Amino acid sequence: MATGKFLIIGGIILFAVGIIFYFFHDKLRWIGHLPGDIRVERDNFRFYVPITTMILFSLLLTVIINLIKKFL
Repeated sequence: MATGKFLIIGGIILFAVGIIFYFFHDKLRWIGHLPGDIRVERDNFRFYVPITTMILFSLLLTVIINLIKKFL
């Protein structure tokens, strides 16, 4: 029973994030272009490691989860 609830909540969150990216993609161009993100682009080769972006998302997600835990 709990697994189904988590899947539904996860689907709703994924849907909301998709809607945000769909309507605000031009305002979110900074994602992946932060200082500290490693990017190497050559003729037939691209290498990209978004270190700073993933740290920022991790911190944001941690704060959101802790707030949810505190109030529920």
